[in-house]
Amino acid sequence: MISLGLRLTLNGGRETLLRVLVTAAAVALGVGMLLITVAGLNAVNAQNARYGWLETGALPQLPAAQQTNRPDPLWWLLTVDVFDGHQIGRVDIAATGPTSTVPPGLSRFPAAGQYYASPALAALLTTAPASQLAARYPGHLAGVVGSAGLPSPDTLLVVVGHSAAQMKHLPGAQEVATIATTPPSDCSGPCISLGIDNSGLDLVFAIAAAALLFPILIFIGTASRLSSAQRDRRFAAMRLVGATPAQISVICAVESTLAAAAGVILGFGLFFAARPAVATVPFTGTRFFAGDLSLSILDILLVAIGVPLAATVAARIAIRRVQTSPLGVNRHVTPPSPRAWRLIPVFVGLAELAYFVHAGRPGSTPGQVAAYLPGLLVTMAGLVIAGPWLTMTGSRLLTRRARHPAALIAGRRLSDQPQASFRAISGLMLALFVTTVAIAIITSINAYNAGPALPTDARATVVDQFTSFVPPDHLATSVPSLPAALLTQLQSQRGVTGVSVVHALSKPPTGRQGLVPYAPRGVIACAQLARTPSIGRCPAGATAVVVQARAQGSDTLGATSRAWPASTISPARLAALPVQYVVVATNGSTQAIEQARTTLERAYPVLYSPETIAENASLSFTAQRAAEFRQLADVVILASLPIAGCSLAVSVIAGIGDRKRPFSLLRLTGAPLSLLRRVIAIESALPLLATAIIAIATGFLAAGLFLNSQLSESLRAPGTGYYVTVAAGLAVSLGIIGTTFPLLARMTGPETARNE
Repeated sequence: MISLGLRLTLNGGRETLLRVLVTAAAVALGVGMLLITVAGLNAVNAQNARYGWLETGALPQLPAAQQTNRPDPLWWLLTVDVFDGHQIGRVDIAATGPTSTVPPGLSRFPAAGQYYASPALAALLTTAPASQLAARYPGHLAGVVGSAGLPSPDTLLVVVGHSAAQMKHLPGAQEVATIATTPPSDCSGPCISLGIDNSGLDLVFAIAAAALLFPILIFIGTASRLSSAQRDRRFAAMRLVGATPAQISVICAVESTLAAAAGVILGFGLFFAARPAVATVPFTGTRFFAGDLSLSILDILLVAIGVPLAATVAARIAIRRVQTSPLGVNRHVTPPSPRAWRLIPVFVGLAELAYFVHAGRPGSTPGQVAAYLPGLLVTMAGLVIAGPWLTMTGSRLLTRRARHPAALIAGRRLSDQPQASFRAISGLMLALFVTTVAIAIITSINAYNAGPALPTDARATVVDQFTSFVPPDHLATSVPSLPAALLTQLQSQRGVTGVSVVHALSKPPTGRQGLVPYAPRGVIACAQLARTPSIGRCPAGATAVVVQARAQGSDTLGATSRAWPASTISPARLAALPVQYVVVATNGSTQAIEQARTTLERAYPVLYSPETIAENASLSFTAQRAAEFRQLADVVILASLPIAGCSLAVSVIAGIGDRKRPFSLLRLTGAPLSLLRRVIAIESALPLLATAIIAIATGFLAAGLFLNSQLSESLRAPGTGYYVTVAAGLAVSLGIIGTTFPLLARMTGPETARNE
């Protein structure tokens, strides 16, 4: 029977070959997307692990004197620099002995007066003027950091060498036992690093993977049903002449396995062809190395064996009517109508999400994945299960109100075969659900995290905050006063329009564990504040005002040009207070900003890097995580909508092919071709528009429940971009339906009625 199945598959005519090819293409697309998703998860973990060495000094360590059989300790200090809106990791380091651990990516410790740079930073150092970047780092470039020490090809990193004697006197420097290997996601201490915490991404990647796989699976199932009516009749005829159910199963399994195997091979080829391009997508805010998108042996075996096996099972399910009653296929018995119980899974999925609104979100990321992912998956599956019942209900309303033959024919067909009709638009229904959930969540997160509106010159104002993260885990003001020569140098630089100094009015609390947001209060003379208007203004008659960092944990001074409250502090007392901020207003040019930043860093090289107000907002952890979520949402939306469109096109073509004989007979009895076109349009557009409303409403409800539980925030209305996306998706779907009309004319000619 296997050889017979191969002959029927390879020599079964154009329709059989077309079905095999389309199924193989659908499987290839599904396998390719599945492999990319799995490799993406592996890449995030690999990238996160290579950030581990930058966590050196973040975790508590035993004093070197209490450690045995350990290498010589080393001095370590990690700070974050900025150039033109991009973060630069700076590691100041010194060995204390010959066995001190060398950081990954380096062949040796840089000597005092030397530094190593990542390839991306080394290239930047050659193009940027030295006064804007290279002057920040003492000595000269001695080599490049290898890929073993770089999370990404775009990582900007510099390792500056010192002697142990020099490092002892650097504020914030620590003597550590060895280089750490703990990635940010596993760090429980004050993890100051450039790294990502991939624990938060696990939940998003899991949801994104599920959102992509559902439309892919529907596409594969739709493709496998192409010309299913002709195949069922052929199998029914074989049953009637004596073929057993087992023999029919073998023949069907041969066809499905052949198509699936070809699709798996093509899918692996698609994955390796697309891997270099996928590696450039900044899912985590930066590119991957192409090698990070790797597959384990287990991943390969699961896909290579699981997909053909799943295709065989799906094919067996598809021919169950032939197995039970071959006469039923040839006599076109109408299947039973779907029941209202199909709505239950949707309510179950939403109820599971609602439960965690009351119970609260789990504390760990694995717990959150286990909590929210099943609810979303059950809701998506419930929409697919409920779709036929919704289609049938809408079609019956259409039939009662039908005033034209096209509406009557379409309504009766939708009512008799709602499963087949809904199958065509099920992928788009899920795509709209996913789009709604993704955009609603991102919009709400952005609204929740939005700080005060930035002033128009936020990109031109550099703020240097003189606080540093110093053991034992507290922030300490460390600049008693600024040299007059430094202020003069800043004021004389080209493009600088004003310099002002904010003095510390309150001391940061001690013993603050981790990076708890702290908004310090300061005081500034009004004569100086007038030189930097982007950080606020003085009320009439005031000589000094009290200023404070803006809300939500940001370190930058107020981001709106507001009037600060007046202060009664005397000029003499003001001058005696330690310096908290230096604010430099510029004309907004890269030269002016970077030269001012370099001047400040050379004077105070081990403190937080000066940032513009706009950089402080965009480079915060919250802003970067929101950007990562938006990137993933865009990928899901841009991938799911085209896949759903392909599924719609194949379904409409399959529906025309399965009914070409009835349509041909209608044309022979005088029905115009325009009538058949209206029938196809109504059959596809009615369930599409009806289920779109259900999918969008369910998406908003699911997003609201997730936000309420995960972030304790309410749903915010999306912007016009969402409505444009939905309208464009529906318009393209209707256009896809229209593109099948020429095929209708060719497939329903008089010769079809004669040959069938």
